[in-house]
Amino acid sequence: MFAENKKGKTSAEAVNQQNTIAKGTTFTGDIISDSDFRIEGTILGNIKTPGKVVLGKTGIIKGTLEGANADIEGKFSGNLSLTDTLTLRSSAFVEGDVEVGKFSVEPGATFNATCIMKGHAKGTNNISKAPDDNATKKGQPV
Repeated sequence: MFAENKKGKTSAEAVNQQNTIAKGTTFTGDIISDSDFRIEGTILGNIKTPGKVVLGKTGIIKGTLEGANADIEGKFSGNLSLTDTLTLRSSAFVEGDVEVGKFSVEPGATFNATCIMKGHAKGTNNISKAPDDNATKKGQPV
């Protein structure tokens, strides 16, 4: 009875923990994780997580990043695909291809990328259609 509760709690805690790549560390290869990341070192490869990636001022990523959110202060070069928000701090440098749901940029950030904003389903934009000229000419309400 107690062992089951303890075991379930450990699994939930593991998902909420944050992975850290420390300053002075270089990792080459692909990383797939269910947890968030804080990167102060260098990643040469691909990162895939359903969580958030924080790229600190000393952090560098050269490769692909797939996740929900990213907060970038360091340097990113490659393909960036986020389901939610990309936040670029004033010290950020980003180049490559970017696909995000929301985008926030502080003054001073460098953004040399092709960007696609996603998240709106087709036909749900807020652009209203111009009134029909024939309807107004005939005195009909628009």
